[in-house]
Amino acid sequence: MNQNINIQGDSGVAVLLLHGLCGNPLELQPLTRRLQRCGHSVSVPFINGYGVWQDRHQVTPYESWVEDVRKQIEILRTDHEQVLLGGICIGANLAMALASQPHCGVDGLILISPTLFFDGWNVPRSRVFLPLAYYTPLRYWYRFRERAPFGVKNPRLRAWIAEMMQRESASPAGAAYLPATSLYQSHRLIRQVKRGLPKVAIPALILHAVEDDVSSPKNAHFIAQRIGSKDVNVHWFHDSFHMLTLDNEREQVADEVIRFLNRLNHGDTLGEHSRPHSCHSHP
Repeated sequence: MNQNINIQGDSGVAVLLLHGLCGNPLELQPLTRRLQRCGHSVSVPFINGYGVWQDRHQVTPYESWVEDVRKQIEILRTDHEQVLLGGICIGANLAMALASQPHCGVDGLILISPTLFFDGWNVPRSRVFLPLAYYTPLRYWYRFRERAPFGVKNPRLRAWIAEMMQRESASPAGAAYLPATSLYQSHRLIRQVKRGLPKVAIPALILHAVEDDVSSPKNAHFIAQRIGSKDVNVHWFHDSFHMLTLDNEREQVADEVIRFLNRLNHGDTLGEHSRPHSCHSHP
């Protein structure tokens, strides 16, 4: 489950995708298959200290996560004319953190279910007390249990994910538990991303579900309004939850990503601070 995905294409375009917190590359596999069929190179690395949780002491500072992403971009840059960076959930945050750095080496951002606020309809109210554990030894012992619907609206897929989480404590939708140590590092990352958004100047595609159970539409609005890029494309989905790349509209998600890549590959740009039509109505 923690195996890297590396696909070589001949289009001259490479896409680096980042899985979610305590997640794994399988979260993005349906999207990678579509990109492969378009001839693009795709890399979905498993990030140590960030991916599927095994030991609370293995969690590393978020700065090391960003550094791992930077190294991956340098590798792709040597053999490709264009490099795009994207991710799902906290993986999207990692992409924004890297893109806010000078000379980031990235030509475009793909932000899927970005999460700067854990404010979705399925987030328990008790989570507001979690920051109290961040600055005490409790963060080495407390863990947050994922619960249905696990970011998935499709009932059959949801049942399969629930079975895997019970049997293996992990699934293609992520781990069954999120340790407070990981959440603390994501909290630090989120603070940096919020500060750095005005420095992100490259084209960005934001994909978000109206009914996201983890992060409400507020997250997409917040990014679109504060990002420094003059080329921002926002699309909304109405038949999926948080895990857009796995859920009912995964093919439509891939369609939008491919359309974005094609536009950048042909050098097309939007007008200043333009927000083109959504694939569904605005929430």
